[in-house]
Amino acid sequence: MIEDARPRLGRGLAALIGENLSADSAAVSSARRTAPIEFLRPNPRNPRQHFSDESLHELAESIRERGIIQPIVVRELAGVNNVYEIIAGERRWRAAQRAGLHEVPIVLIEADDRLSLELAIIENVQRSDLNAIEEARGYNRLIEEFSYSQGDLAKILGKSRSHVTNTLRLLKLPESTQAFVVDGRISAGHARALLSLDDPASVAKQIVEDGLSVREVERLVASKDAPQSAPAKPVDKDANIKKIESEVGDVLGLPVRVNARGEAGVINIKFATTDQFDLVIRKLLN
Repeated sequence: MIEDARPRLGRGLAALIGENLSADSAAVSSARRTAPIEFLRPNPRNPRQHFSDESLHELAESIRERGIIQPIVVRELAGVNNVYEIIAGERRWRAAQRAGLHEVPIVLIEADDRLSLELAIIENVQRSDLNAIEEARGYNRLIEEFSYSQGDLAKILGKSRSHVTNTLRLLKLPESTQAFVVDGRISAGHARALLSLDDPASVAKQIVEDGLSVREVERLVASKDAPQSAPAKPVDKDANIKKIESEVGDVLGLPVRVNARGEAGVINIKFATTDQFDLVIRKLLN
């Protein structure tokens, strides 16, 4: 059953999300059409649940100028007329609403719940749109609901088995720590470093408060008394430093932390998506 899906998830998916294919894409091309934007509904099974307001705004501006280049992949809902459930492209659909579009390009395919979830995960993973926790939850759903093995997932998703295993392990972290990953306050590297701790939540909180790097966290974890040996939170951060953190954070729309030691120090800018990263780079270069 899984093997049958693999061709659809390789070249077929590339055709669906806009890659240039000549052969084997005629059926997909014939399914392309437009639909009123209000006919589309988000997929409750979509592994991606976190949408940056800033990245949606930027995409909406792009859509106003150039329209939607890649169509939204949808399926019909049984027994419901004029309603399409989004399989891939919910972010484009949300941004199109902000841009004031009345119709959007779609590709209509036949897909059951299993294939719908597979396609949603693969598209987001290929675009690096999922944070590590959303990715792990998507993998886990395929395992629990459709009896996939980790080896099956690795083959279908084009990932190594160790990547799938290590990603799934992040679900062992406390909910509060997972939430830090989802909103971008700590990275997947931070989260993986916390897995061996008895109390990862306290160190995760300290990462957020003190702006610790992954390497600093790894050094903490390597020591037997990692939580106790962690650098103490600064008691009285200079008022000017706090003001700079606030002002720079407001300009970038992202959390900014300045750790100063004498005349030297480190500035940490936390981003959750590649869109946010690109925004920071553009603003710095300008």
